Amino acid sequence: MKREAMLAAACGAADVVVIGGGATGAGIAWEAASRGLRAVLLEARDFGAGTSSRSTKLIHGGVRYLAQGRLGLVREALHERALLRHNAPTLVRALRFVVPVASLLERVKFRGGLAAYDLLAGHSDFPRSAWLSRREMAAAVPGLRAEEFAGAVSFHDGQFDDTALLFAVLRAAADLGATCVNYAEVTALLKRADGRVCGVAYLDCESGQTHEVQAPCVINAAGPAVGAVLALDGGDAGASVQLSRGSHVVVGAGFLGGDTAVLMPRVDDGRVMFAIPWLGHTLLGTTDLAQDAFEAEPTPRAAEIDAILATAARYLARAPGRADITAMFCGLRPLAGTGGAPTAQVSREHALTRAASGLVTITGGKWTTFRRMAGATLDFALAASPLAAGPSRTADCPLTSPPMATAGPHLPGLACTEAACRAAVRETMARRTEDMLARRCRALFTDARAALAAAPRVAAIVGEELGRSAEEVTQDLAAFRRLAARYIVDPVVDPGPAADT
Repeated sequence: MKREAMLAAACGAADVVVIGGGATGAGIAWEAASRGLRAVLLEARDFGAGTSSRSTKLIHGGVRYLAQGRLGLVREALHERALLRHNAPTLVRALRFVVPVASLLERVKFRGGLAAYDLLAGHSDFPRSAWLSRREMAAAVPGLRAEEFAGAVSFHDGQFDDTALLFAVLRAAADLGATCVNYAEVTALLKRADGRVCGVAYLDCESGQTHEVQAPCVINAAGPAVGAVLALDGGDAGASVQLSRGSHVVVGAGFLGGDTAVLMPRVDDGRVMFAIPWLGHTLLGTTDLAQDAFEAEPTPRAAEIDAILATAARYLARAPGRADITAMFCGLRPLAGTGGAPTAQVSREHALTRAASGLVTITGGKWTTFRRMAGATLDFALAASPLAAGPSRTADCPLTSPPMATAGPHLPGLACTEAACRAAVRETMARRTEDMLARRCRALFTDARAALAAAPRVAAIVGEELGRSAEEVTQDLAAFRRLAARYIVDPVVDPGPAADT
């Protein structure tokens, strides 16, 4: 995917314009292209810069939704989990979890619930749940406080790198003819004399030029920023989405001591949290708290960090502290709703709306079900459109990720090479140091200080590839340093809300 070619194609006429380059938007563009439609996807920032890169890295049915009685959601998600494991075997892997239990009642509760999970999954490549003795549990997760528990129930779910899968979907869409452009901010909705939406105007954030794309079908898939697009349409910016904060912290791999994850059911607010091995580290989270307003760069709050660490301390033999945190991050979930109920109780199912102008908006959903959401969105949009589309072809479409270049010198302190950095600019449209260190490789999300150390060299390489001046390289580096500071835990100060960038 070369940005210059994509940008040149993102003008004139299309069948479908998708606003938003996260999981949902990429899925819709892929779905539309698979049905023979001309699709243009426009993302105001980098692909996946928002919620889609800040997940808990799980492709899962949602064990906790069983207790809420949302069996349809669980069954659908488990079906999609199986498809992704089959279609993207290099990107989605089976991960073993243990659920430590302290009493016979807990054993019955979790053993029965996970047996139902197995039943809903049907025939699956994922191993079935099983009971582990205390000794077996301790062997699986050496970092657990084994003496506190009678044993554990084990089960398997899927793990992935969210941005790696996102770029695989974008490539699949592009291979089918979709046009996908990052740093392309939609600034206006084009309308006919009768008020119907017939396209968009967008700003190319690199050149400063404005372009237009005409299309009979425009879909708002901007995630937590859907309100800004609704505002362009003259609608109520807060009418369709309820924002929920999902914060995570990252600590060293030694806190788990193995390749098995832990589901921690004893959380003060009644939810569950996870301790997950991820890219040589341990990922802890997540929170689920209401957020009033959209932030482009949300940051975990002091109370969230303390809550995550307190929960981990109940389960891990060596309790992590603030000084052990190598990175932290927060995503805003765009839940379908208008507020009122605690966000943990709000359904993760998606919702579709059509404005009087014809603008279609999707809210809610989750990574695991992105493909099915995309199909439902396109069906909904086409129902009021003169467009004729063929059948979906995404259910059996392979999703692959090209191997990262390993030859040549490495970036300072990172496993990623300079060659991979150059390839990211040339082939996946990385335009900034942030794009490389946050999403093409995940250094900012695993060790923010290591990412800072590598940033000068990355900024120089990106600048060389894009023919930038020394001043532009300096500005890019400075912007990344400001961003990276928000991924580093201050042992005293609550970072509070971030300003939009």
